[in-house]
Amino acid sequence: MTQDEPDFGALLRELRQTASMTIEGLSEASGVSVRGIGELERGRRTAPQRRTVNALADGLRLAAPQRRRLLSTARAGRSDGYTPVGVQVVPPGHLDFVGRERELAYLTGLARRVADRRAPRGGGARTDPDGPPAVVAVSGPPGMGKTTLALQAARRLTEDFPDVQIVVDMRGLDAEPPTPAELMLGVLRALRVADREVAKAGPEGHVHLYRQTLAQRRFALVLDNARDEAQVRPLLPGSGTGIVVVTSRRMLTGLEGVHRLGLDGLDRREATMLLSTLVGDERADDTAALDKIAQYCGHLPLALRLAGSWLAVNRTAPVARLVERLAPDEERLRTLAARDLEVSAAFDLSYRQLSTPAARMFRRLALVPGSDVSAAGAAQLCGQSSFDAEDTLEELVEAGLLGVERDRYRMHDLLRLYAQAKLDAEEDAQDKAEARAALCDWLLRTAIVAGRWFEPGAGTPPGTPNGDVNLSSADRGRAWLQDEGANWLAALRAAGQSGRHALVVEVAESLHWFSDQWIYWGYWPEVFGMAADSAEVLGDPVLQATHLNYLAWARLLCQGRYRDSLTHSVRALALARQAGDTCQQAWAYVYQGWAHRELTEYETAAEHMSRAGHLFETAQDPQGSLTALHGVALILADSGRSEEAIGAYCRALDFLETAGDRIEPHAADFARAGSYSGLARSCESLGRTQEAVAHLRKSVDISERVGNIGLESRYLRRLGELLLGMGRTVEAREALSRLVSLGPYADPDAAREAAALIASLDARTSTGDSPTGPQDR
Repeated sequence: MTQDEPDFGALLRELRQTASMTIEGLSEASGVSVRGIGELERGRRTAPQRRTVNALADGLRLAAPQRRRLLSTARAGRSDGYTPVGVQVVPPGHLDFVGRERELAYLTGLARRVADRRAPRGGGARTDPDGPPAVVAVSGPPGMGKTTLALQAARRLTEDFPDVQIVVDMRGLDAEPPTPAELMLGVLRALRVADREVAKAGPEGHVHLYRQTLAQRRFALVLDNARDEAQVRPLLPGSGTGIVVVTSRRMLTGLEGVHRLGLDGLDRREATMLLSTLVGDERADDTAALDKIAQYCGHLPLALRLAGSWLAVNRTAPVARLVERLAPDEERLRTLAARDLEVSAAFDLSYRQLSTPAARMFRRLALVPGSDVSAAGAAQLCGQSSFDAEDTLEELVEAGLLGVERDRYRMHDLLRLYAQAKLDAEEDAQDKAEARAALCDWLLRTAIVAGRWFEPGAGTPPGTPNGDVNLSSADRGRAWLQDEGANWLAALRAAGQSGRHALVVEVAESLHWFSDQWIYWGYWPEVFGMAADSAEVLGDPVLQATHLNYLAWARLLCQGRYRDSLTHSVRALALARQAGDTCQQAWAYVYQGWAHRELTEYETAAEHMSRAGHLFETAQDPQGSLTALHGVALILADSGRSEEAIGAYCRALDFLETAGDRIEPHAADFARAGSYSGLARSCESLGRTQEAVAHLRKSVDISERVGNIGLESRYLRRLGELLLGMGRTVEAREALSRLVSLGPYADPDAAREAAALIASLDARTSTGDSPTGPQDR
């Protein structure tokens, strides 16, 4: 067989699809069982008997040249001796293998370091030819392509390990998998060890004979689909020039001294490329549709291959047809099937091996609205303690059904659909509703406690529900709210839909000061909009005015929708007047003044901000008075009255000093950073750039200290741009690079602009057009 010639299974599949036949159709036409054809096509059987090949050729109605080709390929796959079931020489690879280059480089790099001990490249003395082989445990969820990767690596290592390249099917998911002794005997026979030597060694000597035989060869050994450590451990050679790649859905954490390689889905480019290769016709040009299919497949290799098989069989169907079939969640798993192979069946094998508590946890994780969950959150679904839930979750991680990062547990999208199907099939509606309600209630009650860290004068909040989350500091509260953002937001939506309006208002109120800490999250308009609606249902005008004001803030700062903001603040003012609430009247004027300033209606803006200041003074609200002072300064700066603005900002800073602890620390820091930023802007407009830089650095430092990444990113962008304009490019690059490194909680526009400026600096440097100014020399 030439290197470009497909193996028997690939050729049989190609001929069957060319004939537009299903596996069932070919089985009926040839008399070969469906299972037998499936095993041949998947490479589980590589050397069919001649009569089987002739029967398949008859069923396919092959012409003489195609029949000869099929028979020739079958002969090439047969060995000249006995090969036990489950042990075979590594078969030729798929011509459509794409991606995994990083993982392949890692595996081949490890193997070649071992190979160089025996015969170093470029000459030199052998280092440790009797040392241990490289052992790598490749783990990952079902359908992730672990076997395909291991075999591809073994094929790439032919020159390094020319003596032995064997794959052992450990059948770890069988009800009764083969024992290590049976597998070891199979390997010995595949290595052509004479029967008399095997008999002479006796059962007790097989381990020694096995290890001695491998130690004398340069080998690549794939132990595929391992059940557990006990099955693998006896098959690991103690010495020799080779590599052992163990694949398993389980992480096999009990194996010591092994390298570990966890597989995740393909990246977007690789997934689309694989689909294009599988389609293999003009439809491969429809990259947008293929990319959508890849997303529906969760970039899972098995699902991608099944999608490619559907397109290959349905040759006249446009790619968009499969996109339509995959779009509904309830249809996706049914569509991703190819007769005897389907995604659900692959998942079934792992699910059936779970303990009863783990199976229940797996099913109920489908109720988590976000992409991940903590152990404390998962515990609510099953009525467990956090410690017990963590043990259960770890069983799911070990089984390859969950991923974990930073104590957050994540399920692949297709596994989530499978879990939902199992939940619907195995649990009644009442149990599901109670589990969902327990999680939602816990999320909202915990969000209230976490958010109260940021309320003026609130002090340390009381203990969290059940004491199952550590919220002992504002930083911990912030981290919990951000990690669980998608989950508590969904719980808030559910509370509103179920009529729990008082709880919706309570949650939003507890989070309104925290919202300043996470400005660019994107959902504050929805949160405060729901709260305003719930307050209206409750018939409380003060609550409605309060949350309309919060919504006005969100429209202003988070969305830049100034006219919409005015609509909400005007309505809030009317309700506050009706209820006689001075503070909410004042805040309505603040947001109206802010909106008019953004709309460059400065006279109106100043009038509203002045009214707000008088009302705050009447209500003896220092926090509000500070906000009004800051608002006046902003209006002066925006209207070009920079000297007056500087005076106003200084008055705001003086007020902060005299107010002392009457203003909550995080609110004071927020205002202080904003005032220094305003001073910087006004100084810059007057040409006092050195002062501007000093003020901006104070804003950056304050924001970093309190962990307000959104504001820090905005200040860093302005600092970088200012320094660039001054020719201080080294400092500018430092500021911009620091902005880019802030991560997902930064202002996205600021991050994009910073990246563009850095790229521009790099381009100018690479072309010899040095961007350095006199300050850098």
